[in-house]
Amino acid sequence: MNVDMTRSLSALDAQLAEADVDGYLIRASGTDASQRYLAEFTAPDPFTTLYTAEGDLQLLVSSLEYARARREAAGEVSRPSEYDAGSLRQQYGSREGRARALKAWLADNGVASVSVPASFPVGLADELRDLAVSVAPDSGATLEKVRAIKTETEIDSIRAAQAANEHAMAVAAELFETCTIDSDGGLLLDDAALTSERVQQRIEIALLERGHALDETIVACGAQAADPHERGHGQLTAGAPIIVDIFPRSKSTGYYADMTRTFVVGEPSESITEWHALTQRALGAALETIEAGVTGAAVHAAACEIYEEAGLPTLRADSDTETGFIHSTGHGIGLDIHEHPRLAPGSGELEAGMVVTVEPGLYDPAVGGVRIEDLVVVREDGVENLTEYPQTLTL
Repeated sequence: MNVDMTRSLSALDAQLAEADVDGYLIRASGTDASQRYLAEFTAPDPFTTLYTAEGDLQLLVSSLEYARARREAAGEVSRPSEYDAGSLRQQYGSREGRARALKAWLADNGVASVSVPASFPVGLADELRDLAVSVAPDSGATLEKVRAIKTETEIDSIRAAQAANEHAMAVAAELFETCTIDSDGGLLLDDAALTSERVQQRIEIALLERGHALDETIVACGAQAADPHERGHGQLTAGAPIIVDIFPRSKSTGYYADMTRTFVVGEPSESITEWHALTQRALGAALETIEAGVTGAAVHAAACEIYEEAGLPTLRADSDTETGFIHSTGHGIGLDIHEHPRLAPGSGELEAGMVVTVEPGLYDPAVGGVRIEDLVVVREDGVENLTEYPQTLTL
C-alpha cells in the first residue's frame, strides 16, 4: 500500500536515493512522533515500520496489535509469526531470533539496506548488521524535517487543539478574576489559598473535558516566573506577574497546541507594565517578519531588536546574561511539542506549512517574568495566527 500522498515524502525519497539504501526503518512505540506520522498508527509497545524506496509502507506488529493495525494503519501489516519468529527465538535466543525474523521480513520486501533515525535502537542495529543487513543512520533528521511541513488536515488538528487550549486559558483567567486578596496579598478562592497547583488542576480538567490532555503546565508567579521553565508552586500573589503556559495534546489526533499569557491580579508594577508592552511589540515584530523564505534567525533578530532598543539585555547581545530575553523566539510544533524548525540564531529558512510558536519574554528574579506566546502557520506571503486569545495583562 502506498503512503497517503497528501503528505509529501519527496525529501525522504531523496534521502534514500542519496544514501543508496532500500528503505527507511523505524522501531519505536506509537508515542514516537515520527513513528506515528509515518505509520498513522499508535501502540504502547514498539513496532516496526518500513518505508521502501518504491514508496510502499509496511508494518510488522505483534499479534496483539495485528487486527487493529490492519484496520487503522497506513500500510500493509504483517506479524512476526509469519516469519517463524517463535522458532527462531527458541533456536537463537530472544534478541538474535527477533533480528533474524526482522531480516526475513525485510528480505520479503526486497530490502537489504536501510536508513534509520537517530533514535533507532543501537542493539538492534548491530544485530541486523551481524546478519548482513546494512544499517545507516540518517544524520540529517530527514523525517523530522518532512514532518515540519504540515498538511491542511494537520493544521486543522492543531487549530482544534488550540481552541481547547484557549478554553483552558479562559478557565484559568476566570479563577484570577473571581479570587479575592488576603491581608498579606495572597490570592484566595473559596476561602482557601489559590495556588499554582489549583490552577493547574482546573486547566487539566478543562482540557480533559474537551478531549485533550497534558502532563504538566506552567502557572508561575513572581520570582518563579523569572525562570522560563519553572512549573510554579504555592500561593499566587496580587500585583505579581503570573505566567500561564499551556501546551495540550489532542487525545485523538496526537497534535499539540501551545500558548502563553501573563496576568496580574491587582496593580502591576511599572516595570511589569513596561515589559508587557515591550513583549507585545516584540511579538508583533516577529509576526510581521514571518513568511516563507525568511530564516528563523531573522524572526528571532526582529524580537531581539525591540528589547535591545529599549536597553534590555538579550542573549544575542550578551551571551552571559541571566536576565532579559534569555531564550529563543520559538519552535515548531506538531506531533511533538518541540520540533523543527526553530526561531533562533543560526536557524534556516521557513517554509509554507510550518507551524511555529512565537514567544518572546523578559525575566529577572527581582521583577518577575513576562511571556506572550502565539501559535502561527507560515504562509507564502505572511503568517496565519491560530491564536485568538487576548493579551490582557491586568485582571
